[in-house]
Amino acid sequence: MDEMRIAVLGGGPAGLGAAWRLAKEGKARVDLYEAGARLGGNAGSFETGGVRCDFGSHRLHPASDPAILDDIKSLLGDDLLLRPRHGRIRLKGAWIHFPLKPVDLATRLPPLFAASLFIDAATAKTRAPKVETETFGSVLLGGLGRSMCESFYFPYMKKLWGLGPDDLAPTLAKRRVSGSSLPKLMRKIFSSLPGLRSPTTGKFYYPRGGFGAICDAIGAAARDSGAAIHLNSRVEAVEMSENRVRSVTIRRGDEVERLPVDAVWSTLPLTTLVKGAGEAAPEHVRRAAGAIRYRGMILVYIELDTDQYTEFDAHYFPELSIPISRLSEPKSYSAATEPKGRTILCAELPGDPGDQHWSMDDDSLGKALYGWLGACGLPQTAKITRAFTRRLPHAYPVYDRDYEAHFKVLDSWISGIEGLLTFGRQGLFAHDNTHHALAMAYGAVDCLNGGVFDQAKWAQYREEFLTHVVED
Repeated sequence: MDEMRIAVLGGGPAGLGAAWRLAKEGKARVDLYEAGARLGGNAGSFETGGVRCDFGSHRLHPASDPAILDDIKSLLGDDLLLRPRHGRIRLKGAWIHFPLKPVDLATRLPPLFAASLFIDAATAKTRAPKVETETFGSVLLGGLGRSMCESFYFPYMKKLWGLGPDDLAPTLAKRRVSGSSLPKLMRKIFSSLPGLRSPTTGKFYYPRGGFGAICDAIGAAARDSGAAIHLNSRVEAVEMSENRVRSVTIRRGDEVERLPVDAVWSTLPLTTLVKGAGEAAPEHVRRAAGAIRYRGMILVYIELDTDQYTEFDAHYFPELSIPISRLSEPKSYSAATEPKGRTILCAELPGDPGDQHWSMDDDSLGKALYGWLGACGLPQTAKITRAFTRRLPHAYPVYDRDYEAHFKVLDSWISGIEGLLTFGRQGLFAHDNTHHALAMAYGAVDCLNGGVFDQAKWAQYREEFLTHVVED
């Protein structure tokens, strides 16, 4: 029998993980197509001014599946650092450590506010409003109470997704908020106490060369195992007929090539995949794809003429008066001391093309960012030497209240096409961490044996993926 030919679409963690494992286990001849000039997608890195920068704030969490973590450790060796988390979050005008710590909650928050947080959370189930249809807001109100919701989660989620708490699906509360009830929140907070914490509590793994080093290493391992990785290769079409995949059409600059394949494993946004299918996608499928939404983000970077901006690796801003959601300092993540006299900050500014901030130029955004930081009492002594941005139109899937119905239409159609598989954050509409994306890739490869994809086993994996909860 001829070797099975699989086209993997997208060079982020999920696509790379699948390409590597398929090639390493000899299950298929693999070609991975990535539209960009580098691997990693939003989990990649780039160097500028001697500083290695990520596309936002990324960490590899100790909660990763042990097999996946062992693979990454093996690939990166001593370049994978175990770093202490040292972030802050702004609540009621006060800065407290994040992840939350008991001492900070007790000593840094206004006493009446701190008391209301715990009283509300303890009585949340009895005081939450009764609703006929669950929403993100109703789930969290019933688990954490009004004080925590209105001071942190509701404005933060409004900022991230541009929707109010009752316009978001309950799934978001269950999968995005790891401390969505008082018992869960207390376990997270008190797990940081001596005697209760594990050796990795309050720590994270981070590569010396930036978070993108993980994808770079997996890409190198995939190539060494025989996978062909094609950069600057945009998928223009996925040909389907008689309910099976036939070929992919790839554009490289001015060149367009149609390539016969036995299967397409896509990590692209579902909307992009449906567009690539063209008329092969029925009208009701195209309508469902048109109703699916992704949230964009502008990453605003400013270079400052100082060794280090603050001692903290990340700052979180839940209040709506400050447009950014998170600020990170790459040198603090990797413990880098070079270059001297220069550091870069990265701010995450949620939004969509056409929004107020999307039309602003880089210098204007840099100045605005520094002003927002000053309004929070952060230092203004260093000088901005330059500002630049990266704009991500598909940063996060949007879990609005109607998304499940639209996703089911798309999922049903995809499941009926022989040789077509979707997975990863964009492919399964999952707001996940890197280790979750890799878990999807490993699961998919496990389902392929002898050229036959085990749909029943994949359904079991899909149930497991639904239990994934994002680690902050």
